[in-house]
Amino acid sequence: MSRLGASARRHVAAGTLLLAALFAPWPAGAWQEPRQAQMLPDAALLPPPREAAWTAVDLPDLWRKSRPTRVPTATWYRINFSRAEADEGVPWAVFFPYLYDGGQLWLNGAPLTGIQENSAQAHVRWVRPHLVALPAALLRAGANELLVRAGQPPPGASLRFPRLLVGAEAELRPLYDTRFFWVSVTPAITVAVCLLVAACVLFIWWRRRSEAMYGLFGLALVLWGIRTLTFVVEVVPAGAYLWWRLAFHAATGGFIIAMTMLAWRLAGIRRPRFERAIFAYWLVGPIWLLAHGTAAEPLVNRWWIGGFLPIGATIVAVSAWSLLRRRTIEAAALPVTMAIAALAGMHDYMIAWELDPPLASLAAWTAQRYQLLHLAADLVLLAIGGLLTARFVRALQALENLNQTLEARVTEREQELARNYDRVFALERERAAEQERQRLMRDLHDGLGSQLFVSLSRVERGDMTPQEVAEALRRCIGEMRLALDTQGPQALDFRSTLGNFLFRWRGQLLACGIRPSWDIDVPDESLTVSPHATLQLLRVAQEALTNVVKHAHASAVDVRLRLQGGLLQLEVRDDGLGAAGVSDSSFGRGLNNMRSRAEQLGGHCEVRGGSGGTRVRVEVPLPAVRA
Repeated sequence: MSRLGASARRHVAAGTLLLAALFAPWPAGAWQEPRQAQMLPDAALLPPPREAAWTAVDLPDLWRKSRPTRVPTATWYRINFSRAEADEGVPWAVFFPYLYDGGQLWLNGAPLTGIQENSAQAHVRWVRPHLVALPAALLRAGANELLVRAGQPPPGASLRFPRLLVGAEAELRPLYDTRFFWVSVTPAITVAVCLLVAACVLFIWWRRRSEAMYGLFGLALVLWGIRTLTFVVEVVPAGAYLWWRLAFHAATGGFIIAMTMLAWRLAGIRRPRFERAIFAYWLVGPIWLLAHGTAAEPLVNRWWIGGFLPIGATIVAVSAWSLLRRRTIEAAALPVTMAIAALAGMHDYMIAWELDPPLASLAAWTAQRYQLLHLAADLVLLAIGGLLTARFVRALQALENLNQTLEARVTEREQELARNYDRVFALERERAAEQERQRLMRDLHDGLGSQLFVSLSRVERGDMTPQEVAEALRRCIGEMRLALDTQGPQALDFRSTLGNFLFRWRGQLLACGIRPSWDIDVPDESLTVSPHATLQLLRVAQEALTNVVKHAHASAVDVRLRLQGGLLQLEVRDDGLGAAGVSDSSFGRGLNNMRSRAEQLGGHCEVRGGSGGTRVRVEVPLPAVRA
């Protein structure tokens, strides 16, 4: 608490010093600050004679206060100052804090310089200060006389002649530079920054139309940049002056309305009827100005612009209400800056209409006619920009947190899916192994088991001779070897498995007096065939070769393997009697088994016989044999 109290005391002291510096009049210096002058209205362009009817006036001279019933005209002011002999050789100058309508300067009866005035071709409003060098050749030791012809203001405007400073140029230059920075450079910076930031903010709103606050903030930036151009563009062609002032007033009112709607929405308040009402009020000023021209501008400034003060006060009210509800430093930014802007607006309103402040120190400050609203509005825009930026950063952080949460969930789901995949893969592997065991058991049961069972039954009944028993055992051994070959490690290499199969059959065929020949016409690379398909194809070949040995009475047999058009062709051809010369009963169920095995693989089996022998051809598509 003690550190917080010390910090608060330091901030209060700094604020007090800042206010004291702001509301102080010109600092003391070696220059002269004439408090009085002689005034001569409606004079010719040439300097009037000394015996003319001059009237003493106090500086600054504000026509709306000193002569409220008279229409301002071009007016001569005569200011006397003295120059010591010790100052000879030191460059002197006269510093005008403002000279809104321009004018002509004469020194000791000789023309000095001219600052552009209002004319039929252009309207001027010099916001910038002027530092005019006084030639040493025209200065005299002792009394000197400076004549200034202040230009005539536009209709409805008031003539304002400042309290000027005369002295060494080196001492007046810092005052000129300081004022020029605040009244001319800072508005130019404001215009550039507002338009650049508005482009970025409006681009965000254009891509995210639901973010209405970004659209309102971008609109407020554009309008404020247009309004601030008044302090940058000081000479306007006469034909465009009405539209220039119309743009100024429309931008001023539109800015206040956009800021009001934005402040209400930042506070979480949405009042469509109120928004429509203030929008209708905003239209009044431009329509009024269009209907009556620039002559109506004083009334528009006084009453229509003044009507925006209570509208702007609602910004302070809802911001304070939001601060009481949220009680955060972020929520305090808007009401504090809006309060500063409201005070600056009232300050500028007093300057515009020459209202006397209650404090003497404040009156000395307002006499220098510093416009503060555009600076205070920059603070408000900066505060709102900070609020929207903080809101944008929070949204990004929330999005990043959401992404991290989603990534964690996705990672968790991926791990779960990987575990499920491993379980499914293990189940599928177990199922495949089980299916392979079942198929092997079925093949053993249907092939080897069936033959052993039938042979055993015949042996027990005494129906088989020793030669028949030996033949049955040979068939069982061949069946067992066939099953082992198709289930071995090299089972997927169909050419190798077929070679082993034909090698075993070669001896049997030669023992039976049959000359075998093989024709394998497949690509050099290994032909990938599943074990199941290999077993079925070789059993078809086994059945065909068995029929050759038993029934064909052939002297030669030819086995061919080809790959044509995506079909694997296995053909067994002999030169025996041919299927036509053998009864169907001789084949038993062999022919049906061969066809059934081919159909299991998605192919077909064709048996043709004639005087030239028998041909058994099996055609199976590759996708089936690779499955």
